[in-house]
Amino acid sequence: MGRDLTRRERLKLTRQEMAEQPPETRAVNFDEVNLGYTPEQAVAEAERCILCSHPVCIDGCPVGIDIREFVRLVADEQFQDAVDVIKRDSFLPAICGRVCPQEDQCEGACVLARKYKPVAIGHLERFVADYERGHGGQTDTKDVPKTGKRVAVVGSGPAGLACAADLVRVGHDVTVFEALHELGGVLIYGIPEFRLPKEIVRAEVDQLAALGVRFETNTVIGMIETIDELLEDDGFDAVFLGVGAGLPRFLGVPGENLIGVYSANEFLTRVNLMRAYEAGAETPLLDLYGKTVAVFGGGNTAMDAVRTARRLGAAPATILYRRSEAEMPARAEEVAHAKAEGIEFETLVTPIEMHGNEDGWLTGIRLQRMELGESDDSGRRRPQPIPGDEFEIAIDVAVVAIGNDPNPLIQKTTPDLEQTPWGTIVADPQTGRTAKVAVFAGGDIVTGGATVILAMGAGRRAAASIDEYLKTGVWEIVAETEA
Repeated sequence: MGRDLTRRERLKLTRQEMAEQPPETRAVNFDEVNLGYTPEQAVAEAERCILCSHPVCIDGCPVGIDIREFVRLVADEQFQDAVDVIKRDSFLPAICGRVCPQEDQCEGACVLARKYKPVAIGHLERFVADYERGHGGQTDTKDVPKTGKRVAVVGSGPAGLACAADLVRVGHDVTVFEALHELGGVLIYGIPEFRLPKEIVRAEVDQLAALGVRFETNTVIGMIETIDELLEDDGFDAVFLGVGAGLPRFLGVPGENLIGVYSANEFLTRVNLMRAYEAGAETPLLDLYGKTVAVFGGGNTAMDAVRTARRLGAAPATILYRRSEAEMPARAEEVAHAKAEGIEFETLVTPIEMHGNEDGWLTGIRLQRMELGESDDSGRRRPQPIPGDEFEIAIDVAVVAIGNDPNPLIQKTTPDLEQTPWGTIVADPQTGRTAKVAVFAGGDIVTGGATVILAMGAGRRAAASIDEYLKTGVWEIVAETEA
């Protein structure tokens, strides 16, 4: 059992920092940067929790994990019980503990953050999930009667996996359709190994398979089969669309079609999913060793791309961002890791034109200096050009990481799905119900690019609504939607 500490004693405890690979070592390998807590560290960190009577950290969690209880159990060294508590609301704790922006969610809401450092909730979640996997544990699940209802989940990213987990645990037969040859969606193709090892994703997926979820890969819904065919020909009673937003945005500047210019989607997919850096790869990347690489953007994807380029030998590897560093949407940890690994940052610049040689290869880029003006709808100050302040730099490779739009394939083959002007699917934010009967949607395909945990929350809300629909047969018209 944990120590019986007073509130005052808990407040005196210091936050346990997680060990990391040294920057000079990790900058040239793809092994995970963060090394995890020891059991002693986990207990010591959990003991910092003051066990609030109204734990507002739970309010900050998009899936409503009982954080107070799972942290209490860690302090009592009941690690398997702790992960069982988490899995009532999130079936992907090893993933969320690694990639969720806890500083803006649960940890950001922690009352300790007002005066001290917040409890390291994400580190503790990762620890108990890794403990379970390392000790051969498996969360106990109750045998539930089969309902005889069948649900198709399109997309095996975080929204689809969360939806599938909840549905199979209440007795529905669930089949997940994935367009690629590996399961996990953006968790597999978008997030690098050094931030989220692929074995972690596969282990979480394997647990869903053990519960009875069926997976079909290399299946592009909208091309091989339409949504109508899933419902009418294949006998599915409901369909959940969790296909994400995987259509890259580009800069829209002259020269963007030169050889050596990648979208972040292509660049990271080739590296993460197809291991394009290995000798004999079927879809190789340009050799980046000693090359000058610039990544446009300031989000987590941009950090993933530039840190990947650094590991592939780029020197220098630079972030080019049109706002200041204070406005970067990337997690503070990712920015700090990038700087420690030698990534250079050039802020308040925007591209005007890319230049190439007579053979069509990228050789450089012309940039415009910017300054910050009034705030925009995001609350960040809007960048404005400084007239006449332009300059050129030589680069060999550019990666564009400025966001994604939805792939229109499903919308084009399902005309009775309502869309927004941005190509996202209109769905009720609380239920996931679309304008088409028996079809639900959630995650980035509805909201545009967001976080893993927000997509999971949407998948869980949709699962509850799907279960209700399958039980009652009642379909209400979407009255309030979210773009």
